[in-house]
Amino acid sequence: MNERSLGLIRKRPLGRTGLEIAPLVFGGNVFGWTVDQQTAFMLLDRFVEGGLNAIDTADAYSTWVPGNQGGESETIIGNWFKASPARREKMVLITKVGAQLVEDKKGLSAKRIAEAAENSWRRLQTDYIDLYLSHRPDPETPVDETLRAYENLIRQGKVKAIGASNYNAVQLREALTIASKQCLPRYEVLEPEYNLYDRSGYEGELRDLCIEEGLGVITYYSLASGFLSGKYRSQDDLGKSVRGRGASKYLNDRGFRILHALDTVAGVHGAAPAEVALAWLIAREGVTAPIASATNVQQVDSLIRAAHLRLSISDTELLSAASG
Repeated sequence: MNERSLGLIRKRPLGRTGLEIAPLVFGGNVFGWTVDQQTAFMLLDRFVEGGLNAIDTADAYSTWVPGNQGGESETIIGNWFKASPARREKMVLITKVGAQLVEDKKGLSAKRIAEAAENSWRRLQTDYIDLYLSHRPDPETPVDETLRAYENLIRQGKVKAIGASNYNAVQLREALTIASKQCLPRYEVLEPEYNLYDRSGYEGELRDLCIEEGLGVITYYSLASGFLSGKYRSQDDLGKSVRGRGASKYLNDRGFRILHALDTVAGVHGAAPAEVALAWLIAREGVTAPIASATNVQQVDSLIRAAHLRLSISDTELLSAASG
């Protein structure tokens, strides 16, 4: 870690939320999965020391782990806040509601949002959430019911702003239109899947809408399940971690072209491929900050370096062409 990486990182406005975040968000999906509480505390401490200030989690993290019920990530983050209460005001806390926990705990009904918010506040040991996201669309609940539920939380001061994850352009436009017509709070932030490999889902109509409406955008799977770190370059490499299987779909000619471009740019800057992949996202129009997780301090230091890395026009053009 060099001295420059410990300098101030300029914060970015998160859409029209009034919140400002550093250009990289810590992905809390690993807490309660591949990262235990003691390690999580160490990683978050280092993350903050490096000038970064936003954490993304969800009530559903991490239901996919045998024995987990959901809320494990929020609980660890809440314990970290409790250990040093002054941290809370310095952090932008992002969590979500709507993904299925158990059969009767899912969706975006007013009842579900009210219950889920109470549970999240309790686990997070905080009396407010900076940014509360609809984890995914709920076709069974009217959009205005969902937005009115959020309006109630905002009036109580328990939520500062709302956003949406996994919405396409049609769904997002509908929600924005209903919010405008009925004078309801609108989604101010979108959280889409977006990275050097997975571009088509966000680029185009959805990104144009976000730019047009001034939405903040924080991207998930920013390293394509770790593939863009360069860690997985063959089928044999997939066994290097529990997340390796998610990278298997990228082992193709296009994926290898992207890795070659990342290696080239990384060599110019003396950086790691993952840092270059994140810097490409940070530089993209229509992106406020990518989300990336870490399981050790060395990876956190790499995230901090990525937040400082500035690519040249030729760098970004090479990367964009390789992934086009």
